[in-house]
Amino acid sequence: MTHTISCRVRNRPGVLARIAGLFSRRGYNIESLAVSTSHKPGESRMTIVVEDTEEVLGQIIQQLYKLIDVIQVMDHTGDKVVERELAMIKVSATPTKRAEILQLAEVFRARTVDVGDDTVVLEVTGAPDKIDALERVMDPYGITEMVRTGKVILARGNQPT
Repeated sequence: MTHTISCRVRNRPGVLARIAGLFSRRGYNIESLAVSTSHKPGESRMTIVVEDTEEVLGQIIQQLYKLIDVIQVMDHTGDKVVERELAMIKVSATPTKRAEILQLAEVFRARTVDVGDDTVVLEVTGAPDKIDALERVMDPYGITEMVRTGKVILARGNQPT
């Protein structure tokens, strides 16, 4: 099962390395990881997506709390959250196919951020499923490069993230 974990951590050197090392040492795979500073001075927020059982998730959370700079860990599996991801996709776009590619991108509300002689770079934000769908639609045209940020979430309403 896929689990989305949010962590509030102290914004100090080495925190990311210690958390990633914890996952590595235990043999847990991180599907997605997004990290940035928080609105609170001295804190960062991490969104970690893992694919594993409830039992393993419980172990992961217990191990995260043992790390000194971890302030809070929350499992948002099943919670009502707003989730987004950002992707940039570079697509082969000959002049004859460019209009077709741009029309398809518009369906997904993707923005064109660069147009080259033979390529187009699209930027899209949304749920991971939306980005997966755009990738499938653009694949026949020839995706030359793609980068994704990983999922970020905020809980809906007054629920903390």
